[in-house]
Amino acid sequence: MNTQQQPSFWQRYGIFIKSVLVGFLILVLLIPTAFIVELVRERQDRQREVIAEVSSKWATAQIVSGPFLLIPYHEKIIDDKGKVVLVKRMMHYLPETENVNGQLFPEERHRSIFKIILYKSDLTISGKFLPVQLNEIGVDPADVLWNEVRLCLGISDNRGIAEALSLKWNGQTASMDPGFPSTDIASSGVSSLLMNADALKDSAHTFELKLKLKGSERLYFTPLGKQTNVQLQSTWPDPAFDGKFLPTQSTVTDKGFTASWNILHFTRDIPQLWKDEKQHIDSTAFGVELLQGIDSYSKTMRTVKYAILFIALTFFLYFFIEILKKRSVHPLQYVLVGLALCIFYTLLLSVSEYTGFNIAYLISSIATIGLITAYTYSIFKQVGIALALLVFLSSLYGFIYILIQLQDGALLFGSIGLFILLAIVMYYSKKIDWYGDSKRTVSTEPITDNISAP
Repeated sequence: MNTQQQPSFWQRYGIFIKSVLVGFLILVLLIPTAFIVELVRERQDRQREVIAEVSSKWATAQIVSGPFLLIPYHEKIIDDKGKVVLVKRMMHYLPETENVNGQLFPEERHRSIFKIILYKSDLTISGKFLPVQLNEIGVDPADVLWNEVRLCLGISDNRGIAEALSLKWNGQTASMDPGFPSTDIASSGVSSLLMNADALKDSAHTFELKLKLKGSERLYFTPLGKQTNVQLQSTWPDPAFDGKFLPTQSTVTDKGFTASWNILHFTRDIPQLWKDEKQHIDSTAFGVELLQGIDSYSKTMRTVKYAILFIALTFFLYFFIEILKKRSVHPLQYVLVGLALCIFYTLLLSVSEYTGFNIAYLISSIATIGLITAYTYSIFKQVGIALALLVFLSSLYGFIYILIQLQDGALLFGSIGLFILLAIVMYYSKKIDWYGDSKRTVSTEPITDNISAP
């Protein structure tokens, strides 16, 4: 009679149940990963607070606007009683040409474990004003208060002025004072009361300013000249040219950068002369930001995003070894391995605050790989399996490190790498007896007729 041994429930569904359990553990271990992400963000916020604190005592990011002329005049209006009243108004007049030639001298300051980028700058601002055409805006020259005309230079944070400013107006030296009347161009800065300003009706005037300015992180300019030319150079190797306009020419090397902007009034949408109408000056600012490269917090955050890849691939490897070697691994052991993988990120975050990202990554990965390899040997008692896991984790951590260093090609390189890893997993998964068919046994006893003869 044909007999067949029926497999037990665990023999038939054990692999499926264990795979579901492993998948569940992978999802559970994403919870501590989420806490690590919040920890990285907390440290980033703390870094920003320290930068803001130091910058507030040095000088914040600077925006230099101008110079420009503020020309007051009287406007005649009729009040409710029918009387003619003189109201003081303000005209804004921008230069025909504005040339800025400057150098930035970066400085690194440290507060506790955090690094802050500050700078000093040496700027020469020169240009000229053409005769003002008052008829263009319908103002009578007789209504202009020529004795109150001011040349103004907008500076977003006056604390950054390192030395007293002097103005050369038509070659003559004039002093400058802090502040100027309220204007949309800038909220703070310095100004100089011009002598013999009524000559602006008939002739062009030149100016030159020497400005030594301190700041932090960024130095921007607003293109107030009908033609604005800015040239900057610095020894800082990681600049970011940002704002409304990009440089017409720029060179960046390990020794620093040079950049130049050439901006015409056609592109800025600001008139040369206007009365009290509001103009959107801030939106035209441009300049350079002194970056710190990709700091350790940004790199750590990018590394944490690959946590599910680390945990899932490591668990799948354990699962395949468990099935192929017929050696059971307890779920708690999976959890301990997963926690070791999570501890890697806290090690990376804490050590990188002192050593930088690259050294911290090396230290943390060696510690994590060593711990998991030793634990794997204690589970399976086979050197070959421990060495295989050592090679696997080393390759995985090396692969992720390369991805973190890349910027433009990270997506392409990562997609290809993940495709190869998936192909390897699919190849080895075909060797697993998912339904336990190999454990079924069939009797080889020949069939006999047990019916006796009559």
